[in-house]
Amino acid sequence: MFRAVLVVLLSVWCVSASAVAPEPPILVLGDSLSAAHGLAPKDGWVALLDRRLQEASMPRPIVNASISGETTAGGLARLPALLAEHRPALVIVELGANDGLRGLPLAGIRVNLAAMLKAIRSAKARTLLVGIELPVNYGPQYRDGLRSLYRGLADEFNVPLVPFLLDGVALDPALMQDDGLHPKVAGEPKVLDNVWSVLAPVLKDLR
Repeated sequence: MFRAVLVVLLSVWCVSASAVAPEPPILVLGDSLSAAHGLAPKDGWVALLDRRLQEASMPRPIVNASISGETTAGGLARLPALLAEHRPALVIVELGANDGLRGLPLAGIRVNLAAMLKAIRSAKARTLLVGIELPVNYGPQYRDGLRSLYRGLADEFNVPLVPFLLDGVALDPALMQDDGLHPKVAGEPKVLDNVWSVLAPVLKDLR
């Protein structure tokens, strides 16, 4: 009798534990633009995304693995451990700006990003690719090449693309910090809107 009761109790506990198990997280792998450079972390677009998910009744854990100064090579090196540790449902890849600012070869940037997309796909996670554009002084050939790089990868791997993270923000001095590279607090909601417009349909498929 006692054994039968114990089996029932264990079954109920397992069902309850399963019911409250956290959903696989969203992993954000980015650079200073996703690490809220110069701001309090709560004011960055990633933290704002967490709040929006709560308000939209779509709560999901978010792991922000973004590091200021990160490159595509650095992100690629860190990705396997992050995938193994967090087992995300979705990875938002926002990298390439620091490579571009250093004038690194576009071919190398593409190789690194492609390797990341392959690794994420192998881990059975979804990907959202986030593009970035460089200041005009980098010249049209390099800037156009970087823009085409993101579009080409999105097409090749069939992943959704945010064409330009700072669209509507980068050229507005009222929304940018004095360095001209990072948004102010006032610009972060617009940054989130740029991501959300592409992310929202993806989230529906994750539910």
